[in-house]
Amino acid sequence: MSKHIEKLKKQLMEISEVVNAFKSEAVQVRVIDHLLDAMAETEKNDVEGAEIFIKKGRKLRADDDPSFGRKKPGATKVLNQLLSTDYFNSRHSISAIADYCKEHFDSDFKTSELSGILLKLAKENKLRRERSNDNNRFEYVKA
Repeated sequence: MSKHIEKLKKQLMEISEVVNAFKSEAVQVRVIDHLLDAMAETEKNDVEGAEIFIKKGRKLRADDDPSFGRKKPGATKVLNQLLSTDYFNSRHSISAIADYCKEHFDSDFKTSELSGILLKLAKENKLRRERSNDNNRFEYVKA
């Protein structure tokens, strides 16, 4: 990262005389913006096929991971998909729903991620929220 910063500093020093020749700060900012955009575009084209940096700073090649760039569906989307099936024809606890999502959707949701969405679906009368007589926990079934 410091190599890039040093390179950028050097390039900015080289163009500073030209930029400072403009009297208007607004014009100077626009000139620098255009130059930085052009530099970024050039570097992007130079780096094609090279390593891609992801958020955690790890390097990963796009062809190393077949699911690269594809996001898993979120909890809301998965629960809405379950609503369109007959899954909620019978009662299920939050932990049972989380387990089902893990098995069938490859989505490892925590029960805390699902509880708010399930409550919202219950308030929208898409699901009913009922207490279980066995363990006094909530279970969800189609309304």
